[in-house]
Amino acid sequence: MLALATGLSAYPLAGDFTYRASARSRTCGSVIELGLECDQASCITRIGMRLAACAIGQASAAIMAAGMPGRGASEIAATHQQLEIWLTGQGALPEWPGLDVIAPALPHKGRHSALLLPWTAATEALCSAETKR
Repeated sequence: MLALATGLSAYPLAGDFTYRASARSRTCGSVIELGLECDQASCITRIGMRLAACAIGQASAAIMAAGMPGRGASEIAATHQQLEIWLTGQGALPEWPGLDVIAPALPHKGRHSALLLPWTAATEALCSAETKR
């Protein structure tokens, strides 16, 4: 999980992102600021983020970012929702490359909000993208 955090440097947050959002975990204080660019078909082409989070939050952000290019808002929102359901113990871990790495976080409820943090920010940023179109 810690190795994933080093991959976050591949996603610098520049000032030129069209769609941006930030989120904060009330539980642990983790914070993310995220920027996205989308193409004409509304598919994600570029991701940037600034993150202050625990290893679970960083791993979740790295996994999300690695799988985002080419995906649209509906896929991100659906995965976010499936993660929320999985964390309640009511569903399966969503189909997303690498998510199995964070499966050990399931019994640790104090880490759930950090795990969801990047997905929350991405969903918000993509909602702003839908509004601007």
